[in-house]
Amino acid sequence: MTDFARSTLCGATAKTGRRSDRSWLRALRAGCLALVVASCQFLGDGPNVSTVAPGTLRPNLSADIGAREHPRVVATYGGVYNDAGAERAVASVVGRLVAASDDPSQSYKITILNSPAINAFALPGGYLYVTRGLLALANDTSEVAAVLAHEMAHVTANHAIKRQQRAEAKQLANRILNDVVQDSEEARKAIISSQLSFARFSQVQELEADAIGVKTLAKAGFDPYAAARFLRSMAAFAGYQSADRSGSSAPDFLSSHPSTPERLQIAVRAARQIGAPGIGERDRDRYLSQINGMLFGDDPLEGFVRGRSFLHKALGIGFTVPKGYILENSPEAVLASNGAGTAIRFDGADVSGYSSLVDYMKSGWINGLLPESVRETTINGLPGVTGAAITQGWSFRIAVLRIGRTGYRFIFASRSPNQAFDEDFRATIDSFKQLTPTERARLRSLRIKVVKSQPGDTPRKLAIGMSGVEPSRRLEFFSILNDLSPNKAIPTGTAVKLVVD
Repeated sequence: MTDFARSTLCGATAKTGRRSDRSWLRALRAGCLALVVASCQFLGDGPNVSTVAPGTLRPNLSADIGAREHPRVVATYGGVYNDAGAERAVASVVGRLVAASDDPSQSYKITILNSPAINAFALPGGYLYVTRGLLALANDTSEVAAVLAHEMAHVTANHAIKRQQRAEAKQLANRILNDVVQDSEEARKAIISSQLSFARFSQVQELEADAIGVKTLAKAGFDPYAAARFLRSMAAFAGYQSADRSGSSAPDFLSSHPSTPERLQIAVRAARQIGAPGIGERDRDRYLSQINGMLFGDDPLEGFVRGRSFLHKALGIGFTVPKGYILENSPEAVLASNGAGTAIRFDGADVSGYSSLVDYMKSGWINGLLPESVRETTINGLPGVTGAAITQGWSFRIAVLRIGRTGYRFIFASRSPNQAFDEDFRATIDSFKQLTPTERARLRSLRIKVVKSQPGDTPRKLAIGMSGVEPSRRLEFFSILNDLSPNKAIPTGTAVKLVVD
């Protein structure tokens, strides 16, 4: 969440930006179901390409699309992350991969994004992106090379263009089915069938990029098993992040990505066709030395997530969500969800144009507001107002707490509100407070610190020194971050990553 002194989170002040306020509330309502489900970032899952004319590709179309979308991608993912070591780590493999790729004449523009999310993706025209979160999870050069080789395969196979054309065809087909088929049930079945077909096409693209990437990886001299190894690390980290969530782990067959087990099988099979494990370059020590000191987790300008707490040093505020919720920070807002179907959004707006918070609450930025629910309150010495809303099957609890010109807004949403929903809402807003000078001084950025293991070191011993992680989960986090067994001694002299402040 960005500093309100630099930009209001809604994109406009509450006084002049009521349309903006309503639009993000509609977006919250429409997106609550997605927030409740744990979302994993996998290779190739990037922003959608804007509208592209179907048919024969005109010259330079791919480059034009990439150039147009690039600024949006950078803005969405927190800007460009500038770090000399991380840049060297990425640049050191690019030339080798390009020379070994299916199209050595293709040029690439690679950007490290300032995001803690674990993601990488490609745009037409050779625009490749990796987040610093992904670089932090990788443990050697071959794993980074595996990511880049996969994304290069998307570019050389023109997957983004093909995906857009298929999406347009799908939209047209669905419109025709709705217009022509009179039997609504038959139309529904036909549309689902077409969705499965189109989704499978996209999954095939991902699997194709996996297979091409492994071959390119090996041809460039890197460990071909790195792709499977990193897929396992991503799956383990996704499981770590969603450990407090409940719900089905069944694969979504309309997903644009194959399930991780399927991708792992294909990646391992492709590597075995090249040779037995142990071949190719890994280069763990050099890679980890290059990312030593790299920023980890949230950018300090957007505040910090520490377990179930959100803390913002510059703004001097903090709050804690109840057990079972997982916080996600972004430039626009702080989001949270649990396994019981509740979603939370926290952001802020300029309320200086209103004589009271009650007036602000009733100013029209909330669809379906129940006027009789609006109540003034005081939370930890701060003036506030609470209310409720019901619209399109969703129930909302809203609170706005004021510090100076800024109204800090909590919005809880659920399709099935119950006593726990109300209790979680009250517990969260009651935790909101202004940080003391001492608390603000203690808030420091987390960074990667690389050390060499000493005789007798174990994962449990080294994990004790980790920061920004709940003590009960430090061993699990250390083991996933370093791709090490939590129950085995670490060979002396092994380079390992710690997260420290």
